[in-house]
Amino acid sequence: MAKPTAIVSGAGWIGSFASKLEKALRNLGASDEQIHELVKDGEAPDALVEKIADVLAEAMQAAKNIFCVIVYYSLTLSRMIAAGKYDWVNSDITEEHFPVLRANRGKEKVVVELIHFNRDIDSDGAVRGLDRMGFRPAELPELLAFGAAYREKQREFPIVALGPNSVWRGRRGDRFVVCLGRGSGGRVLYLGCFDGGWISICRFAAVRKSI
Repeated sequence: MAKPTAIVSGAGWIGSFASKLEKALRNLGASDEQIHELVKDGEAPDALVEKIADVLAEAMQAAKNIFCVIVYYSLTLSRMIAAGKYDWVNSDITEEHFPVLRANRGKEKVVVELIHFNRDIDSDGAVRGLDRMGFRPAELPELLAFGAAYREKQREFPIVALGPNSVWRGRRGDRFVVCLGRGSGGRVLYLGCFDGGWISICRFAAVRKSI
């Protein structure tokens, strides 16, 4: 049997949620009659409850992929990398190959989201997909700030930044971007081929575009 404190706590949460839901509905223009129609004979319709549950589940899942980071644009690339304490870093990830566009930017708070297309995709397709969703690809400083702040996330799946200012054309003409991932030695910072494809487990670091 549930403890009385747990029951009271649960009841308080439900009451608070219902109150906030009612307030949100009123802010969206719902009338008293419409709100009262949600509950007939003291019980909400099963179909309505299922719809609300679906929306909440989707929102909670999306919230798992939202991360707030502080980006220090004034740092050199080597210091940005050092902040992540990676176990291995590709030697071609240098300021010469990936110049950081600072443009008098200091410290900025950025919300990074990890977008999962759940299928194999090429870079151009990923960039178009992000654009349709209202995002831009993350730039290298944003990816490195994420890697430093959420160090264990890259053990779960590769994380890619496709920002146009973060692409290096290699010696043979191939284009490369920096990725967070894992290897036999632990957390790694490696180069992925922009002109190749990305497997379905990859996540794409993105920032919502300003309106």
